[in-house]
Amino acid sequence: MPAESTPALVSCAVTSRASSEPRAAEQARPSTRELFEAHAGFVLRLVRHLGVSPSDAEDVTQEVFMIAHGRLALLRNDANPRNWLFGIARRLSANHVRKSRRRRNVPLDDRDVVATGTPATELQLTRDRALLVQALDLLDEAKREVFVLFELESMAMQEVADMVGCPLHTAYSRLYAARAIVQRRVLGSLAAAARGAR
Repeated sequence: MPAESTPALVSCAVTSRASSEPRAAEQARPSTRELFEAHAGFVLRLVRHLGVSPSDAEDVTQEVFMIAHGRLALLRNDANPRNWLFGIARRLSANHVRKSRRRRNVPLDDRDVVATGTPATELQLTRDRALLVQALDLLDEAKREVFVLFELESMAMQEVADMVGCPLHTAYSRLYAARAIVQRRVLGSLAAAARGAR
């Protein structure tokens, strides 16, 4: 083999290896469609539990995935896509809730209820959901996120702490505080309903 051809072969091999590395990275990163199919339900539930009204929840969810699509190149291959989407969803939800309350200046407690049984069952479900929403609206964002992820999304507490970006003991502290607020609200409402029924 002529000596002068060696640098060209080495250069070709280096170029080939370098061009295959980004391709491998692209294959490891999920597409926007894969993200949507795997996590759309989670994001929709999340934005609703974080205070976005049912009439706006689908729009906010769509916006989450539009932002994710635009920033997909920033998603590290070793990152948890659900955690990454949570970060986008929490910011959009908080902004949306603040803007909605400024515009309407009313509590967002009118949630859709799926018909699941008898009228009495549906009425009780409607009341329970309204009570939960009222209780969640009493929580600050940090407590609400932990409560929603742990109690409503059934995530492990370590995953919750990682997702919200706080130490494990802080996440537990927020959860206990949130539970106390929710419990006081629920028990207070039940006691008031019982007094009114007499």
